[in-house]
Amino acid sequence: MKQTKPLYLVDFLKVFAALLIILHHLSSYGQIAEDARRVLPGLMTWLFEYGRYAVQIFLVMAGYLAAQSLSRYANAKFSVSSLLKLLLNRYLRLFAPYVVALIFTIMCASIARLWVNDEFVGQSETLEQFLAHLFFIQSILDLDSISAGVWYVAIDWQLYAVLAIFFVSFPSYQALIWLISIVAVSSLLFFNRSADYEAYFIYFIGSYGLGVLAYLAGRMQDVGIRRLAKVALISIGLIIAAASFQQLWLRNFLAWFVALALYLWGDTPYPQVNSQGVFTRMIAWGSQRSYSAFLIHFAFILLANTIYIASGLHFHEGGAIAIVLMLGVVITSVIAANYVYRWIEVPANKLKV
Repeated sequence: MKQTKPLYLVDFLKVFAALLIILHHLSSYGQIAEDARRVLPGLMTWLFEYGRYAVQIFLVMAGYLAAQSLSRYANAKFSVSSLLKLLLNRYLRLFAPYVVALIFTIMCASIARLWVNDEFVGQSETLEQFLAHLFFIQSILDLDSISAGVWYVAIDWQLYAVLAIFFVSFPSYQALIWLISIVAVSSLLFFNRSADYEAYFIYFIGSYGLGVLAYLAGRMQDVGIRRLAKVALISIGLIIAAASFQQLWLRNFLAWFVALALYLWGDTPYPQVNSQGVFTRMIAWGSQRSYSAFLIHFAFILLANTIYIASGLHFHEGGAIAIVLMLGVVITSVIAANYVYRWIEVPANKLKV
């Protein structure tokens, strides 16, 4: 296995996908979204319809990075204690900024309910609902989400847990590649097309598995493993293309293209320090804070809509104020993410079993 190093493409995709999902939620929720659509109808409609596809980017990247961290266990002797340690450490890594964002969102939603009469604000949170979120089972229990997008954190943990089980349970990479390929194709062609499975890993493991295969095909030292993973990755792409003659699923194509990009350029390092420009430094900085921004931004959408309605600004026709508030949400989310990252996420990363 090649040495781990900062990944330029992965970091860029993290920042791009996080920004896209924030803009998608801004185009989806509240009076601000409705009024902004009057000014920029084409852009806002595109963000509403296609911005959610950023999830496919997240999933493929998550599979790629999970394979990077778990690959050392593929040939190790199975150990229940090692597996439990892996899963608990993953939970702890996700948990601290997630809880902080949930609590902050609950506070913002309580304020919003005083002025905003909109379905996206939701009813007052219950103890059962909060506890379900803490254990990542709110979707399984069919409970309302406290914040937009937090369902993804639960799915990410499920996917990582399943992949960890695969890595520590199978004696060879060859068997692992075959299993991941079969499960990924099953997900892409069947489970991912039924809303009945949305609360479970099987709905999303197709895109996640493509990320895993992209890593194994591009970054393993064993030529045989790379070749088999490459064949699997290309074959799944051909299966996706063939299945499109029956029904076109753009998200599957997007996931495969992202996986292919990671296979080709996923191990591209950052430019040398003395040649880094402003854009490169922004990518490196934003990548570290993308998870916190993803978690915290919905609270600021609530606050922005509250300010918009409580102050009477929504009575002004035209929607220009709504656009300004949208930009304000993006800026404040980035600023807040910086502090969540520095004060919560970084210290919490030291918590390990």
